[in-house]
Amino acid sequence: MSLIDFLEDPVNILSIGVGALSFATLVTLAAPLLKRDTLEVRLKSVANRREELRRRSRQAMNKEQPSSLRQTDGGLYKKVVDRLQLSRLLEDPKVVDRLAEAGFRGPKPVTTFYFFRFVSPFLMAALVGFYVFFVKNFGLAMNIRLCIMFAGFMLGFYAPNLYISNLATKRRQSIVAVFPDALDLLLICVEAGMSIEASLQKVSQEVGSSSIELAEELSLLVAELSYLPERRQAYEGLGRRVNYPGVRSVVMAMIQAERYGTPLGGALRMMSKENRDLRMAVAEKKAAALPAKLTVPMIVFFLPVLFVVILGPAIIHVSDTLKQNNPYAQH
Repeated sequence: MSLIDFLEDPVNILSIGVGALSFATLVTLAAPLLKRDTLEVRLKSVANRREELRRRSRQAMNKEQPSSLRQTDGGLYKKVVDRLQLSRLLEDPKVVDRLAEAGFRGPKPVTTFYFFRFVSPFLMAALVGFYVFFVKNFGLAMNIRLCIMFAGFMLGFYAPNLYISNLATKRRQSIVAVFPDALDLLLICVEAGMSIEASLQKVSQEVGSSSIELAEELSLLVAELSYLPERRQAYEGLGRRVNYPGVRSVVMAMIQAERYGTPLGGALRMMSKENRDLRMAVAEKKAAALPAKLTVPMIVFFLPVLFVVILGPAIIHVSDTLKQNNPYAQH
């Protein structure tokens, strides 16, 4: 059997899909067991980056070696983006902030995003077109197949944005789940007499086992507080990268404490309570929406099973009774 004949059989396609889903389920169940603890590696990389920024900053101020604190990108993606002017064609003023929310920082992720946003529509349309025109046309008319190709093109155009949004949502959920506890630890460190930089560094080490993303953000905040010209920029950068109301309110409280000299302990205590209330409100909202979301699964999956369990014995009993009373059925 050739490959085309194999792909034309819907049973084979269904078997491949079931196998892929089974493999994905096994990988999902085994991922926590095979996952390595990368907290120390990521914190070490942040610390190395902070020391490198300090060294370059001192070199730039002393004019010993002209250097720039900005990272550069000179790879293949950069050449394609510059040659086709994709940054102007696909201009998005919020792309840097959205990539930062997903954990991608620097110019290289921006170039990679523009490259795949340009390539993925044509690649998806080519794959869909190859399947519809050469593998299995399903007896569809030419205009229908062209519409399917256009749908694949649109899916490929929005696929990079959906991927980045999904990563940003997961990262934000990981940070928000541990953020109130991190505020409590930060409050204890500040009231114990530690500086804000030392407190943030200590908290990042403590919360790393619960949320690596939050530990990375706090370590990056410490690094930015040490080399940015204004501390306000470091706090605002944290608010933009997380993009959560509770974090933004804490950032504003810390900025006001830095600017007006107000006690930071009281503000942190109040912000911690507000973040816990906000997290509880989100949980209550999800719980209230659960009955509506369970309506369709219950109708599709639970009700047929209930009908079979309840009516099945009665139908079998009636069938046996009819066979016993019917003289022709006995022969």
